[in-house]
Amino acid sequence: MTTITRRAGTIITTTAMRIAELTALLHLASPALPIGAFSYSQGLEAAIEHGLIHDGDSARDWIAGGLANVLARGELPMLAHQIEHWRSHDESALKAANDEYLASRESAELRRETEQMGWSLAQLCASLEWGDEARRATLAAIKPIAQTTAFAFAAFAHDAAPDAALAAYAFSWVENQAAAALKAVPLGQLAGQRIIVALREPIEAAVRRALDTTPQQINTFAPQLGVLSARHESQYSRLFRS
Repeated sequence: MTTITRRAGTIITTTAMRIAELTALLHLASPALPIGAFSYSQGLEAAIEHGLIHDGDSARDWIAGGLANVLARGELPMLAHQIEHWRSHDESALKAANDEYLASRESAELRRETEQMGWSLAQLCASLEWGDEARRATLAAIKPIAQTTAFAFAAFAHDAAPDAALAAYAFSWVENQAAAALKAVPLGQLAGQRIIVALREPIEAAVRRALDTTPQQINTFAPQLGVLSARHESQYSRLFRS
C-alpha cells in the first residue's frame, strides 16, 4: 500500500514497508554478503554435467523447478517458522527445527553448504551486534547452524515481515542460481537477466505457498537433486563446491 501526502510543496510517498526494513533485506539478499553463496551451485553444475541444462531455457526450467519443488516446500516454510521461533525466543523449537533441517539435506555437499553459510551469517550477526544479547547467545549456542536458522535470526533482528524476508531469501537463491548458470553453462548476461525476470511471479507464489505450510507439511523430498548432488562430489571438473 502506498499513500501520497504533500508537505511544504513537496510530495512525500510512504509505503507499507519501512525503508529500514527494505534496506536490511536488500543487504541480506545481496551477493556481496560475505557468506560464500557464490561458491555453491546446489546441484546445478551436476545437472549441466549430465545434460539436463544446456541453454538459457533449460537453466530457467531447472531453477524454476528448484524454486517450486524444493524451496517452496522445504527451505522457505522452515525459514518462516524459524522467524516465529526467534520472535518467541523458543530455544528448544529453534534447535529442533534446525536439527531437522540439517538431517533433511540429501548429500554431504548440501549439508556442508548450509552449515558453512549458516556459520558465516551467524558470525556476521554477532560481529555487527544484530538483535538483542539474549537471542545472540542462543544463536551462538546452536551448532552446527543451518543457513535458514541464521537468516531467520537476521530477518527478525531487523523486524522484517515474514513474507518480505522469504521473498528476499528466495530472490537471493534465484540470483545465485542464475549466476552459477552464467559461469557453468555458460550463458550471457542477458540470458541470466531473463531467468531472474521470468521467476519474479514464481517467487511470489513460492512465498505464498510457504506461508501456508505447517511444520508437519514441510517436505524436502527431491530425489533427482539428491542423486546429482551426490555425483557432484566425484565430478571430474568443478567450478562450485556443491
